[in-house]
Amino acid sequence: MQASQSMSRRAPRQSMASQGNVIGRASRYLWNYRGQATLPYIFLIVATLSQLAVPHLIRSIIDAVTSGVIATKMLEVLNQIPAFAMSQALPKILDFLKYPSTWTKEQLVGQLSADKTSAPNLLIQAALFIVGFAVLRGVFSFLQTYWAERNSQAVAYDLRNDLYAKIQRLSFSYHDQNQTGQLMIRATDDVEKVRLFLGQGLLQLVGAIILLVATLIILFSTNAQLALATIWILPVAMILFVVFGSISQPLFARVQQKLSALNTILQENLAGIKVVKAFTREKSEQAKFNAAADVLMKQQITIARMFTFLMPLIFLIANLGQATTLYVGGRQIILGTLTLGEWQEFSMYLMYIFFPVAQLGFIITQFGQAAASAARIFEILDAKSDVTDKPDARALPEVTGYINFENVTFRYVGGGDPVLDKVSFEAKPGQTIALLGATGSGKTSIINLLPRFYDPTDGRISIDGQDLRDLKLESLRAQIGIVLQETTLFSGSIRDNIAFGKPEATDQEITTAATAAAAHDFIMSFPDGYNTPVGERGTTLSGGQKQRVAIARALLLNPRILILDDSTSSVDLGTEAHIQEALEKLMKNRTSFVIAQRISTVMNADQIIVLEKGKVVAIGKHADLLENNEIYAEIYTSQLIGDNVNEKGVPGL
Repeated sequence: MQASQSMSRRAPRQSMASQGNVIGRASRYLWNYRGQATLPYIFLIVATLSQLAVPHLIRSIIDAVTSGVIATKMLEVLNQIPAFAMSQALPKILDFLKYPSTWTKEQLVGQLSADKTSAPNLLIQAALFIVGFAVLRGVFSFLQTYWAERNSQAVAYDLRNDLYAKIQRLSFSYHDQNQTGQLMIRATDDVEKVRLFLGQGLLQLVGAIILLVATLIILFSTNAQLALATIWILPVAMILFVVFGSISQPLFARVQQKLSALNTILQENLAGIKVVKAFTREKSEQAKFNAAADVLMKQQITIARMFTFLMPLIFLIANLGQATTLYVGGRQIILGTLTLGEWQEFSMYLMYIFFPVAQLGFIITQFGQAAASAARIFEILDAKSDVTDKPDARALPEVTGYINFENVTFRYVGGGDPVLDKVSFEAKPGQTIALLGATGSGKTSIINLLPRFYDPTDGRISIDGQDLRDLKLESLRAQIGIVLQETTLFSGSIRDNIAFGKPEATDQEITTAATAAAAHDFIMSFPDGYNTPVGERGTTLSGGQKQRVAIARALLLNPRILILDDSTSSVDLGTEAHIQEALEKLMKNRTSFVIAQRISTVMNADQIIVLEKGKVVAIGKHADLLENNEIYAEIYTSQLIGDNVNEKGVPGL
């Protein structure tokens, strides 16, 4: 677990470039849907163009109203000017209205009358265009949002499937070093944060860039002097975002790590709820959860504090830019170089600059979260499995069951002393091999090496003369039936659990396997028989019933090699006798490995391998070992005395 804990503590600071790289890699998942992935961006362009048309229409409305009002007032003024004074007043009026100085009074009156008459029509036309563009923008914004969400859900689907498939393929050594809660949070919350950015943040970013660039082009083409006076806010805002982005990403990474730790505590508590209640540890477990939740909350508050400072700062910059516009634009209006409609148009376009700049604050939040989560996701997807098929691995044909361990040494990743030290033995086809020894002697490690849950550190293991590392894993494990000491059943019916390794099995095959495992009778005692649900982790069944279902599951495969890891430890003596009788028949013509705590269950084995501290200290049959091996004799004597005492009913012995 040390590797897992160190992984959860570190929060590497990523540069903006590395953050962009990891987001770029996540974005490649959109390429799988490149046909429909372009649709939101097409709709975005149409919606943005519709938005950009509105300020010009507002200018038209204001100018039309202004022209109409001015025309009405000027006509009244012209009617009040005496004829003798008209020759002197007319040039000044034409200059004020910026009409040609050669116009006569009649031409001026005609133009003013036309302006007065056309103003209401222009007002109605502009209003209709505004409504039309609003509808157009609404429709395409809906289509943009719908397709963006659809694409992001497709990406999340692919990411989760890839993560799940990778976790399934990773070797046991990886799972030994990483907590279940951390893996779960990466497949759920981390994927969701990447999805949100690809579905919303990335689209908003592209939209902000399009709106910003288009607005700048319009501003500089209409009033370059006024645009230059207000453009200073952009580089200031960009520098601010780069700084906050580099600070925020590791903070978001730490949030995900704290969330993983909290999820791990929750997962372990729910999995061991019976133990928690049995030892009345509810309060201490609650305190542990509260402590993890408190750490998570403090980390989230740290991020919230940073962004509560960022957003007001962004709006301050935007307001300063607006103040600059008011000052410079106001001077141009006073000097007569800018109309009221043009000023209003410029002000609205300027808001189209402020809006993307402010929006970048939210985008950078999503970007930081997504970059941190994507890095955690790809950390799993890039993980190397210790046990994989070689490029030239071959399928294992049907085996006879000859197994050979040659000087096998094995140590777990990060471990010190080897748990198996130069172990050598051979099992001939059809033999039953019993593994005996104290806890930690290496029995379970041997049976973990047979199906290649792990590979030996040194030495060689072969089946029918073929090195396990040269074989395809699927073909190897398909010929090995396993009943582990820790029985695991899945939600579903008893039938589903028995047929777990062979879903296409017939009812007759399932019944035969269950009968051989002494499970058929208790299964039929349930009202629903084989359709009885077992509950989460088999909670509706007793320990002995779960173990018999697990034995039936292994037997259904009709394996050439059978592994029984203390498979009768959770059953009573009477049931054990029935199972042993069935297993003795089924183990014929199969190479079987049996781990048992009671010597009585392995006395008839073809070979009994006695292990001590990872080394083979004796191999032989029961009678030979009892006579020639001190360790075996001690185990036998202690169990024999214990059984005799228990038969006499002496308590405490």
